[in-house]
Amino acid sequence: MSFLLNMIYGKLTTIPPQKEDCTGIALEAARHFTQLNAARVILACRSLEKGEHAKKDIEETTGKHNVVEVWYLDLASHDSVREFADRVNKLDRVDVLINNAGLLVFKRELIQGHESMLSINCRLPVQETNIIKALDEQPSVLEHYNKTKLVQLIFMTQLAKAIEVSGKGHIIVNGVHPGFCSTPLFDNTPWPFNLIFKGLLALFGRAPEVGSRALLAGALADESLNGKFMSNGAFHELPRIMQGDEGEKMCRKVWEELRGVLEGIEPGVTNKI
Repeated sequence: MSFLLNMIYGKLTTIPPQKEDCTGIALEAARHFTQLNAARVILACRSLEKGEHAKKDIEETTGKHNVVEVWYLDLASHDSVREFADRVNKLDRVDVLINNAGLLVFKRELIQGHESMLSINCRLPVQETNIIKALDEQPSVLEHYNKTKLVQLIFMTQLAKAIEVSGKGHIIVNGVHPGFCSTPLFDNTPWPFNLIFKGLLALFGRAPEVGSRALLAGALADESLNGKFMSNGAFHELPRIMQGDEGEKMCRKVWEELRGVLEGIEPGVTNKI
């Protein structure tokens, strides 16, 4: 689920979902924001029916009505993303954006010509560039999933730097790790690994509500955490591969490639940063 919210007291946020069913940590984060008197919370979902179910759930548990809205968003469709962005641009303001969408699949799938996990997890239709391939020529599924998360962190850090350099406004960008949570992310796991994951989640998995607190920590972080990675609600070092001169060089190169991909889809979009 994605959601927009007039944060926390009288503000506005957006969070894309892990799946179209609007469950997991995004639902719980939306519930927290609603309970904490956000003026407006927008759930951006691929399934409007399930989004409405999530809205009803939040209203019943918080007792707060006329706060939560459900908007359509399919991150696998460029047109849907454009339409959603146009709708968001008509709002007076957006105080918080939480990109929580995630995908874990065990076979190679393409979304409009781009690899599915990179497209959804990075919020970008990222191509299999030479840099991405160099990280692991023939990765396992979990290695490939981790690779998409690395690209996500690279994008986050470089976006924060680009916004700061642009001088166009005061925006804090960070990345958060909610921990190993019992969410629908692992629903596509094939047998017998699905049994293994279910056992691990039962023993060690955090409840979605606990994991959702990491999203709140990121949303409420101050300037000291701009462009930073957070785990368990606090600062955490970036992966070693991103550190040092070589790491910074790699991050800049990936950033330029991502910009090129975006420009190919929506000319001029990177000039808005």
